[in-house]
Amino acid sequence: MDKKKAKHYERLHRQIRDLIIKSSNNPLSNMATINAVLYHKTNYFFWCGFYLFQDGKLQIGPYQGSLACINLAKDTGVCWAAINGDKTLIVNDVGTFPGHIACNSRIKSEIVILLKNKTNETVGVLDVDSNEKASFDEVDALHLEKIVKSVYFP
Repeated sequence: MDKKKAKHYERLHRQIRDLIIKSSNNPLSNMATINAVLYHKTNYFFWCGFYLFQDGKLQIGPYQGSLACINLAKDTGVCWAAINGDKTLIVNDVGTFPGHIACNSRIKSEIVILLKNKTNETVGVLDVDSNEKASFDEVDALHLEKIVKSVYFP
């Protein structure tokens, strides 16, 4: 395990929890705070955002980075693969992923974390992209899963 990376995430998690606990009971505000902290304090995050279910569609929510696709076609791309598999998904080279949705051609690798509400239903995902291949690993997955729980369980 990359201890330096793990310590970085632990600091971010503490900062996010402190910000949310002090001032927010709103999941959208929590998502925006999480994105801002992660995006601005993790150098290999090229894009970071939430996609949320809205009227049966998976649509963009709070994010940081360049313009994003507003709607993600059902059962297509990394986000839907994570949802359909009911687990975090790491893709080291999005160019080799069948059905990858290229919202930005500079994206090379991706990690998707499920966002679950208080009743454990998947209500969306946290999608993080890098402009370098193989940027994400199990350390990212473990800590991002923990951080995403702050949306509903600060």
